[in-house]
Amino acid sequence: MYHINPAIKNLYRIFDQNERRDYLRLDLNENPGGLPEEFVKEVLSGVTPQLVAQYPETLHFTEVLAKHLDTDISRLCLVNGSSEGIRYIIQAFTSENGRIVGVVPSYFMFQVYSEMYGRNFVKVPYNDDLTMDVNNIINSLTDDTQLLILLNPNNPMGNVYTVDEFEKILNAAKQKQITVLIDEAYHYFYPETFMKYALTQEHIFVTRTFSKLFSMAGCRLGYVAGWPEGIKMVQKLCTPHNTNAFAMLFAEKILDTPGVLDGLINTFNEGRSYLINELDKLGYPHKGEAGNFLFIKPKTDAQRIVERMKQEKKILIKTYPNVGEFGDCLRVTIGEKRFMEKFISALVELDK
Repeated sequence: MYHINPAIKNLYRIFDQNERRDYLRLDLNENPGGLPEEFVKEVLSGVTPQLVAQYPETLHFTEVLAKHLDTDISRLCLVNGSSEGIRYIIQAFTSENGRIVGVVPSYFMFQVYSEMYGRNFVKVPYNDDLTMDVNNIINSLTDDTQLLILLNPNNPMGNVYTVDEFEKILNAAKQKQITVLIDEAYHYFYPETFMKYALTQEHIFVTRTFSKLFSMAGCRLGYVAGWPEGIKMVQKLCTPHNTNAFAMLFAEKILDTPGVLDGLINTFNEGRSYLINELDKLGYPHKGEAGNFLFIKPKTDAQRIVERMKQEKKILIKTYPNVGEFGDCLRVTIGEKRFMEKFISALVELDK
């Protein structure tokens, strides 16, 4: 008898099949400018026929990454984008009908994977002022909760947790023997990190990606950090040769080439400062204390602005409905200053 898994059949997914090549892409939190062109050409000069022909080997880059994080390879697992690592953690550390707690809105794949594998995803909503009371998270943790998912910073809200707040949540999770996953996809856009907990304690994972500040979304590379036995469980779910040779080559060069990472950070900070200053001068409320994106409350209809941005200005942004006291608002990826100038110019023209 033919069979289709009902969890997959009934799963709601949206697949982006849009052609975005000729647009200024401020909708998916990529770096619109990318890596410096000369740097890209230099890295590509090291691509050999053997690199293309052979299956990728992960040991060397895992050692490079371990050195960068001041840890050892037993605490790291390379994955095809951090979303793959998130999927494996949900598979390995929760059971069918298992209870997973996470804040909403956040990266939607947490809910997708939970539904895909028949888990019970419990949502902790934000306050109307777009803040998150950590007591609401703690009060959602029950004795049968198996996994708590936090984001630092959170996408799309842009909020962060202080060390005191995180340790308060972590202590509550430990008391109930709940595995904790902290997604740090937007690390480097905010200096505080909880990586040390994943590298020194058990039942704590941190996932990171090279898609955001590292500007490698087209290459697909991320990693999971955690305690050695936990990492072994994640590795068991990995498909053979799941990482990309080109991605590891680029990531190694970024980590090893002086000035590249600092240059990306400085360029981002310049663009962010310009955008925030202009929005303030123009009287636009905005939210996003960390991350490479901002929520902006428009003066007119948000959806109409998004449509006109695309049609008339070749700029892609997103709209989010019912975002607390902001209502329907815009979410814009932050990039270097020249792209922010183009966005602000278009916003002033269209939002009236």
